[in-house]
Amino acid sequence: MSAPRRVRITSPQTRIALARRHRPAQHLLPPTIPGPDERDSTDAARALFARQRRQAARTLGLLGTVLFGLSGLLAALPVLSRLTVAEVPVSWLLLMGGTYPVLLVIAVRHVRRVERLERDGAPGAGRQG
Repeated sequence: MSAPRRVRITSPQTRIALARRHRPAQHLLPPTIPGPDERDSTDAARALFARQRRQAARTLGLLGTVLFGLSGLLAALPVLSRLTVAEVPVSWLLLMGGTYPVLLVIAVRHVRRVERLERDGAPGAGRQG
């Protein structure tokens, strides 16, 4: 006697997603900009996108340096855990009072630089007609 046949049940959304398979990552490229100088506009947009990605990589590097550097500093100087200010260990003050303002400065700096890149490198920027 054979066992009953198993039936696989999936939702319609899963079937649609599986039917799509893998498509190229077109969402990672800036869209083509329609116009008379379409090729120049598209190339300028892609160059801007590349500059913004480089800026993001630099920001991530700085973020990693700050976070891992602070962890390394606290590991290298365990005396910071024994020193206290108003009965709060200095290591905690560095983590709570020092890290978040630095992260805020890094975020604001990143946004301003990327906006400046966009303003300076926008297709048609500098070309007044």
